Amino acid sequence: MNYGRLEVKIKRVCQRKRARDHLKAHLTPARKRGGAVCSPLCNSNRRISSIMAESRAVEYCSDSEDLFGDYDSILGDSSVLAKLDDAEQNERLRGVEQQPEDEDVLSDSILDGLGDEPFEDLPASQLQFQEEVQEKAKRSRLQDRDKTSTPFRGLANGEGPPRRPAGTRRSVADQLKRTMLGNAAAPSAVSRTAMLKEAVVSEEINVAMQAMETVSADMPDLGPFFGLPSKVKELMFKLRGIQSLYDWQQTCLNLDCVQQRKNLIYSLPTSGGKTLVAEILILRELLCRRKDCLFILPYISLVQEKVRGLASFGLELDFMVEEYAGSKGRFPPVKRRNKTSLYIATIEKAHSLVNSLIESSRLDNLGLVVVDELHMLGDGSRGAIIEMTLAKVQYVSKTTQIIGMSATLGNIKDLQTFLRAENYTNNFRPVQLKEFVKLHDTIYEVDPKEENCFRFSRLLNFKYSSTMQKIDPDHIIALVTEVIPAHSCVLFCPTKKNCENVAAMICKYLKEDFLRHREEEKGVLLRELRDSGNGSLCPVLKVTVPYGVAYHHSGLTSEERKLVEEAYSSGVLCLLTCTSTLAAGINLPARRVILRSPYMATDFLKRSQYKQMVGRAGRAGIDSVGESILILQEKDRNMAKTLVCAPMESCYSNLMHDDGKGLLSLVLSLIGLNHLQFTLLSVAEQKMSAAVGVPESFVARKAAGQTVKKGVNLAAVRRMYLALVLFSLLKETDVWSVSERFQLSRGFVQTLLGSASAFCSCVLHFAEELEEFWPFRALLAELTRRLSYCVKAELIPLMEVAGVLESRAKQLYAAGYKTLTHLANADPAALCTAIQNLYRKQANQIVASAKMLVSEKAAALQEEVDELLALPSDLPQL
Repeated sequence: MNYGRLEVKIKRVCQRKRARDHLKAHLTPARKRGGAVCSPLCNSNRRISSIMAESRAVEYCSDSEDLFGDYDSILGDSSVLAKLDDAEQNERLRGVEQQPEDEDVLSDSILDGLGDEPFEDLPASQLQFQEEVQEKAKRSRLQDRDKTSTPFRGLANGEGPPRRPAGTRRSVADQLKRTMLGNAAAPSAVSRTAMLKEAVVSEEINVAMQAMETVSADMPDLGPFFGLPSKVKELMFKLRGIQSLYDWQQTCLNLDCVQQRKNLIYSLPTSGGKTLVAEILILRELLCRRKDCLFILPYISLVQEKVRGLASFGLELDFMVEEYAGSKGRFPPVKRRNKTSLYIATIEKAHSLVNSLIESSRLDNLGLVVVDELHMLGDGSRGAIIEMTLAKVQYVSKTTQIIGMSATLGNIKDLQTFLRAENYTNNFRPVQLKEFVKLHDTIYEVDPKEENCFRFSRLLNFKYSSTMQKIDPDHIIALVTEVIPAHSCVLFCPTKKNCENVAAMICKYLKEDFLRHREEEKGVLLRELRDSGNGSLCPVLKVTVPYGVAYHHSGLTSEERKLVEEAYSSGVLCLLTCTSTLAAGINLPARRVILRSPYMATDFLKRSQYKQMVGRAGRAGIDSVGESILILQEKDRNMAKTLVCAPMESCYSNLMHDDGKGLLSLVLSLIGLNHLQFTLLSVAEQKMSAAVGVPESFVARKAAGQTVKKGVNLAAVRRMYLALVLFSLLKETDVWSVSERFQLSRGFVQTLLGSASAFCSCVLHFAEELEEFWPFRALLAELTRRLSYCVKAELIPLMEVAGVLESRAKQLYAAGYKTLTHLANADPAALCTAIQNLYRKQANQIVASAKMLVSEKAAALQEEVDELLALPSDLPQL
């Protein structure tokens, strides 16, 4: 039997409800239009196709407020469902006359007719519904075919097909209702492909998590991509262009200590790809173990670059990337229920972050700490901060893994002992590095096998005039023009001012050909630099950028630095003059790296600094070789041999740096974090002691029973002691307890409280008289009240009533009399009943006093109202 198809088009219109009257003519069933209801027999001559087929598609309104437009409910008598009911009823009557025993022909035939419509664009739930229906119909037909070769042979023999149990007949309308309700609850915008991909990622993560729990040596890979779902590998290629890992990276990621989450220090030359290994371990911690991670970097610029680089991964893989640098960062960080967080922080911010996590007992949520440039641990006060941070993490949390990245160090064993870590070292570099030094006009190659460490390479071939020789005695122009503009070059200078001067000097002697190289893009860069400065442009950059030259140091704004970095990376700029910050900061490699001097400011370079700078030479995937040139003076020749040929220096603790301030800071911070029992001072009390002028070292030594060598102002110490007494009282401690703790008489404590309250009131009035002290007014007003009564804040309004002391205020508050208004409207008799040992006379006095106070407050407010509503005497007249 061939049935027509119901064509339904969804038309998006405005969200306002439309009137329904104009639809009644042809959309609403007869019984809803008010007409006579036809009996089932009166429709026997009408075919289903004439009911369900239309000459044109019926348009239905799609509304955000009502999924089915103007119709009241999917469960009500809408026209589509009503037509289906009518069609089903009519066909059932026809089926009873023709095949009374077969109840499945109706549903299957109608669904077969509806199935002719292509459903490619339907939501996933409707596709699933269609597939289930077709599968059931097909299975039913196959079963009938297996039972008999002739469809009606069983009927001829008096044997009908097996009947379904009562109440199990399929209803088209019911199935459509259930399916449409499912569609309404499900997000229709999510495609089946996206759902399947999400399911695959979830399954891969589950497998990796199970594998991590049962890790063994014979299982080098925990998942599709080093324990991570294959989606991470796709993102690495999509966002970074990384198709495969270097051999050393694969070896490092498959180390037993890494799989077992032990601490690790791995060392490679600059540009060897250390950071990628750390990022994979971070992603595994975030996605598989569902733990937060901390990535510590030495400079703000590097933090910002890493935040930008990992933000896309966070969006795709559903974790947060939070910046902790400069003024950014929250302490303690936001506690998230369903998402993990990657904190990317500078050294100082990381220390504060760890402190806040310890204070809030959340350090165990930190699954991994990664430290870049770990060798900086031996670098002055910043090194001491790194050491303190890692020491606290190890002491407080036994589950947090620590990963350190570093250049090669001389005493790596000491660092291993400190961190209880394994070590992995490799000398891999993606691009070969050749090191040179320049003395006078001669270039020597660095060769540790040579007796003098230097081997002759070549002479400079560049004609200098006498004027140029005076201006550029180090032949910087010759060294630079050998590579630019075809290749890139980075020139490290000892000071920021020298960066600017050298850039300007080079441009004076460059040929005009440099101006025409990518001229239009340089013009765009200049406009962007001017826009970033609100119309102002650095005069040095204005001169140098047209030649493809710029300087880069901390004197530039962040917007200027970003524009310069992007222009250099894209090849618009071919030469950067910069300070050493760039070496350990952003990743801007070059074909040639030139060191203007072996000094940074007045300090001779360390070998680790030198290695970082020359390590920027060689661009992976672009150059086959990179080269560095160190410009030397004759006086520095012997020291330079040690610099370029000696083994890496050792890294030592800096906690004793500057007369042991690092160690003292560590001890006192542990006191504040309640992880040493030297003193009972809280964090707030420590801050208060510093505010009144008592050094933390004095408190620590006194608390530990040690002798204090340096003299301390005893007046400041007494002031701190009295401040501690008042602070204890403000913490709602009674006078008896405070006097016992500080070994003072109760009378003295009470007198101190009164004096402090009176003095605070005087300061408050003083602040009210001077406009400059406006921030103190609200603070001092509240502090005066707190000192006056020294009770919990909610009891202060009751304490203002005459005859009410602390104990009575607590009784009143417990009985429900919590405000002045409550007491002013109270019945004295009821008060006597509710409050123990309260006599009628006292109750009358309390109520009267409360009424007086309420009247005073109301009168004061009324005066303010009258003043606001009064006609100003100085109102200008027309």
